[in-house]
Amino acid sequence: MERRDSTGPREVDAVGVATGRIHVLDDGQSVLGPEEFKAAFRTHPAGVALITADAGDGPVALTATSVFSVSAEPPLLVFSLSALSSSTPTLMRADTVVVHLLTAAQLDLALLGATSGVDRFADTSIWSRLPTGEPYFTAAPVWIRGRVVDRMEAGGSTVLAVEALEARTPERGSPEADAERLRPLVYHNRTWHVLSEDSKLDPGA
Repeated sequence: MERRDSTGPREVDAVGVATGRIHVLDDGQSVLGPEEFKAAFRTHPAGVALITADAGDGPVALTATSVFSVSAEPPLLVFSLSALSSSTPTLMRADTVVVHLLTAAQLDLALLGATSGVDRFADTSIWSRLPTGEPYFTAAPVWIRGRVVDRMEAGGSTVLAVEALEARTPERGSPEADAERLRPLVYHNRTWHVLSEDSKLDPGA
């Protein structure tokens, strides 16, 4: 039996970002098939984000359901990129990204980022650039601008770790921060869903 280190070798790429590879235990046992694995995760809902960047050769955007926070101090989030996505090469070179956390009102943006073969920035009325240069979609009520601090290969994907630098968020306690008004967008079992006050559960009931 061969056991490989869980973190794997690490090196520094051309832009000074540490990179690595996730290794798995190779003990000759069979593993779960891809269809069974995907079927299991179809039961697990996920929030929806639109990620944008520009590495110097034009803006790109993609829709992701893999975004999650891993630390508040320092403020870190991660998401994965498929090698098959046309946006991946730019996102792999970009120093910074903007992660938009979408609500049901931005379903059109989620669909835009999930549709291949289209110019996602053709409508110049729905996006702009931050003072720091990154492209962003103005309708998103919440976005986080961050610096890519690590990239790690995992199977056919790459996991990016991002340190948050600034964010647009509704003011705490304001009407815009109420879930009934924001209605977060969720992806579950290949279908778009929405969270609202009606979806709340009372654990004491």
